[in-house]
Amino acid sequence: MSELKRPHRPATQDDATALAELVDMAGEGMPVYLWRKLAEPGQDVFDIGRARARREEGSFSYRNAVVCEENGVVVAALVGYPLPDVPEPVDYGEMPPMFVPLQELEDLAPATWYVNVLATYPTHRGKGYGRALLEIAEDLARDTARQGLSIIVSDGNPGARRLYERCGYREAASRPIVKEDWENRGKNWVLLTKPLA
Repeated sequence: MSELKRPHRPATQDDATALAELVDMAGEGMPVYLWRKLAEPGQDVFDIGRARARREEGSFSYRNAVVCEENGVVVAALVGYPLPDVPEPVDYGEMPPMFVPLQELEDLAPATWYVNVLATYPTHRGKGYGRALLEIAEDLARDTARQGLSIIVSDGNPGARRLYERCGYREAASRPIVKEDWENRGKNWVLLTKPLA
């Protein structure tokens, strides 16, 4: 990983609470919706999120995260990783329907560095943390010899999309959102990509 300078640093397992909260914000409540299905009766759904953040492996792991601190407190996070040069075979029949459009879009962006999560706590937005974390994502993409970057955003989140487009991302494809009982104002997932110069 490129050397990070304050206020940025690699995440640790101790950041699990902030990572779970920020992942849920970025996912517009979809993570909590899914964690609720995994929780035991009476279990706090964020216990599931924290456990996932503490994992050593998996896409949502502290190992794939960079955090931004203000006065020693995590205020924003980036979670991402390099996608393979060739998409791995997927049995869509075995995949939960909510994930199918997301996986289809991810498969359209091979050899990119995938920005899985970018989120800032509401009280700290507008300070440039998101833009700075996207710049770090570009460094990480170069470190891993990726051709560019990719991100998937709901069309119901125009603020996030504007940030990505101001940073050079452009729409590459879209798929209808499968919601089940998850409430979201968006209708489509949108894949945005950015080539590296």
